[in-house]
Amino acid sequence: MSSTYDAAGARGGRDTAARRQPGRGHSAHTTPRTPIGRYFTVRDGRVYGHVREGDGPALVFLHYWGGSHRTWRPVVDHLDPARAFVSYDHRGWGESTGTPGPYGIEQLADDAERVVGELGYAEYVLVGHSMGGKVAQVLAARRPAGVKGVVLVAPAPPAPVGVTREFQEQLAHAYDSEETIGRSIDLVLTGGGLSPEARRQVLEDSSRAGAAAREAWPRHALVEDFTDRVGAIDVPVLVLAGTEDKVDPPQVLRAHLLPLIPTATLTELDGTGHLSPLEVPARVAAHISTFIALL
Repeated sequence: MSSTYDAAGARGGRDTAARRQPGRGHSAHTTPRTPIGRYFTVRDGRVYGHVREGDGPALVFLHYWGGSHRTWRPVVDHLDPARAFVSYDHRGWGESTGTPGPYGIEQLADDAERVVGELGYAEYVLVGHSMGGKVAQVLAARRPAGVKGVVLVAPAPPAPVGVTREFQEQLAHAYDSEETIGRSIDLVLTGGGLSPEARRQVLEDSSRAGAAAREAWPRHALVEDFTDRVGAIDVPVLVLAGTEDKVDPPQVLRAHLLPLIPTATLTELDGTGHLSPLEVPARVAAHISTFIALL
């Protein structure tokens, strides 16, 4: 079967584990550069990330609730080594735990815009996972200069779907301890399990966040409604959804995201759950590479 994202822009499709393709502008004379760690100035503080200079369009990675910049490392390892990228910790997470709130979607989108501005990217693609996918939608809807496309990996829809007070309360305690994080990994977040290394990373990242940042998503940001905003997105959008995703499954995204974003297409990733960047990073990277090549 062919990849969902094609020249015709047809909706619907299945994962084909597309072949890796070098990004536009890559040449044999390009020397891949090693990513470096650095801080970026945002409102009331700094956020930490990894940056690699290289070919554009650059990739701007936005992690999920519970993750960090490390969530994207396995994906980056399968991308063109000359591709420019930035992957950073949202305020309140990872190495950015000292940066205070607010931790709502608008603030996180502001932070992303500041990071991009500081790096001076002329062209870039937003790549958002789950909560980071909702941030990417809000930022792309602002139509900032330079954004060429958006990849949404297991994204949260623009508005909550079937969220109750009871669910919010349960979710707010999902990362209370190593035991609750482990249950979340096994029962909710994954489809086929994680490697021991990836599991340790998820345990560390999920338990490290500041209390206010950890509670901001289930209690506030999850139920923020941007339904009236995302229709303004005017660049190609690729949605990757795991067939075993219990958080944001394909049928929910087809009903509550695709109709709101006219430029969006969806590809299903067979046999994977919500943490596809850690479960099947090579397949996620392959679809990102194909998407970039078609821009």
